[in-house]
Amino acid sequence: MTDGFPSDTDHGRRRLLGIGAGTTLGAVLGMVVPFEKNWPRGLIPAAFAQDTGMDLMAGKSGLIVLSDRPLNAETPAHLLDDDITPAERMFVRMNGLVPQTALDGNAEGWTLTIDGEVDTPLSLTIADLQSKFETVTRRLVLECGGNGRAFFQPGTSGNQWTMGAVGCPEWTGVRLADVLKAAGVKSSAVYTGHYGNDPHLSGDDGKDTISRGVPIEKAMEDDAIIAWAMNGEPIPALHGFPLRLLVPGYPGSVAHKYLTRIWVRDQVHDGEKMTGYSYRMPAYPVPPGTEVPEEDMVIMTEMPVKSIITFPQTGGAVAADGTHEVRGHAWAGNGDVAAVHVSTDFGQTWQEAALDAAPNRFAWQRWRANISFPMAGYYEVWARATDMNGVAQPPVSPAWNPRGYANNIQHRIAILAE
Repeated sequence: MTDGFPSDTDHGRRRLLGIGAGTTLGAVLGMVVPFEKNWPRGLIPAAFAQDTGMDLMAGKSGLIVLSDRPLNAETPAHLLDDDITPAERMFVRMNGLVPQTALDGNAEGWTLTIDGEVDTPLSLTIADLQSKFETVTRRLVLECGGNGRAFFQPGTSGNQWTMGAVGCPEWTGVRLADVLKAAGVKSSAVYTGHYGNDPHLSGDDGKDTISRGVPIEKAMEDDAIIAWAMNGEPIPALHGFPLRLLVPGYPGSVAHKYLTRIWVRDQVHDGEKMTGYSYRMPAYPVPPGTEVPEEDMVIMTEMPVKSIITFPQTGGAVAADGTHEVRGHAWAGNGDVAAVHVSTDFGQTWQEAALDAAPNRFAWQRWRANISFPMAGYYEVWARATDMNGVAQPPVSPAWNPRGYANNIQHRIAILAE
């Protein structure tokens, strides 16, 4: 108990979102509620308003919390040095609350529905997925569409992500395409629509927290998977237990957590956060700060080429003589990265870094370079990745957009040589 209210670990608090007929608010709170008859069903009492998943952040290491309702936290770039991002350093992007099933780690009775424009609608348990389809394991980059938003000028609304809303865990599951083929995708299929059981922030069961989708052609690529494991363990509560969809190359918002349904549609999906300005970009270049008409916004699809410097940490000091390793990762929404270059003279000259091949498509690629400094003083190391089409990261923020999406500005770190 704290200040007279149940503690954060109280199971009654966890059950509020599923409260049903015959259960009183007073019983859950453990006290008399004088005006209980006026309490709107589905509304979370203010005493429990802190229940957003913050208690689960105890399992994280070094993340910076940007908001707690919904919970969003990014990882400083120097903590993303692992080739496979560990769970404790994976960024957090929530749109609603963590569902009870994830908090309990209980997937008993969980089913995934595939319906809509299919010949045979399916209802699959996790055991069905594991026994009826080939299991695959992939390292896949997951990146928030708003990663880099903090660098746009003028600023835009939304979480002010810098470079750390990205990670590359190893995911285990089945190909989305195999499941869709088993259902028999009709020729009328155009788009998918994804649904999960994460509660809306309001507690209203009638509201979807988020429901996005992808073109059916993207869904049928071999790289998209329905995963039940992350880094060889059940997917953590903050990352989508027990099932998560991964659609690499596209913004992380389509990688639906707590997955319960994939609706195959005969039109572009119009679920929550698919319309208006959500995850949409202007159809044409606009000057910074422009008010773009809603009808001129188009859905985000492929993410741009990008890289980060994970070593050394920005602000560090090194010896002015000798050579020093700088390293990081690079990735692209259209597949493999072709090259990475680094600069220590503010972009006047560039040195090509050694670039490892990706272990599989849509995994990030390790790069390394040895650099030196001609004398003591302040330096910046800049990193620039180039994709297979010859498109390179810009030195400044790219095309401005009202919601601050898809910023792939070159990553820079400060170094003091002494």
